[in-house]
Amino acid sequence: MTRARRVVVKVGSSSLTAPDGTIDTDRITELADVLAERRAAGTEVVLVSSGAVAAGIAPMVLAARPRDLATQQAAASVGQGLLIAHYTAAFARHGLTAAQVLLTVEDMMRRVQHRNAQRTLRRLLDFGAVPIVNENDTVATHEIRFGDNDRLAALVAHLLRADALVLLSDVDALYDGNPARPGTRRIPRISDPADLDGIDIGSAGRRGVGTGGMVTKVSSARIATEAGVPTVLTSAANARAALAG
Repeated sequence: MTRARRVVVKVGSSSLTAPDGTIDTDRITELADVLAERRAAGTEVVLVSSGAVAAGIAPMVLAARPRDLATQQAAASVGQGLLIAHYTAAFARHGLTAAQVLLTVEDMMRRVQHRNAQRTLRRLLDFGAVPIVNENDTVATHEIRFGDNDRLAALVAHLLRADALVLLSDVDALYDGNPARPGTRRIPRISDPADLDGIDIGSAGRRGVGTGGMVTKVSSARIATEAGVPTVLTSAANARAALAG
């Protein structure tokens, strides 16, 4: 990590929102501060950020994250503008330009879109911008589902030949079971798929504002590492330490 010259960082909705589902601007500012530090040290940084649907919950006066596709897309449409506005302001404090890049998994799979996304992201990095990538929820169909942005982050890391992928959530590490239960063991390193044998990875996040969980993070780590991109899994609170190695 200390030698990485290009890093992709993914942050989940639960790490960016308050308990009532609204955007927590302090958390966005803190994350931007950490990424700006690494950027100032000469590392290219790409942020894959969830949170558009969650950000739209309060303005649309929704009681919880919507389950039907149309309302999810409407919430994402409202929330995406709020999300990128907060990032723009947070990075501007460091003299950095934030660039919004909306993709779908399908965009990453088709050759023409894949190459165009690659060119755009590389050019943004050439100009010193910080690309903020998110799933294009407002036009996606089946892509809005369990773990989409975790997989998207792995694909972006592969696309840009990143030196590392950092997956940030509300859990500080991988455990061999529910970390809330006594006796659960923290797993410091996975070097081989066989190391996952017998481990209860669990299900989706407990707060209900995101779509992913440990299952998708492990799956994404597998995608990234099979492409030669080492992956770090930790909490958003540990972002500075993770990027420092």
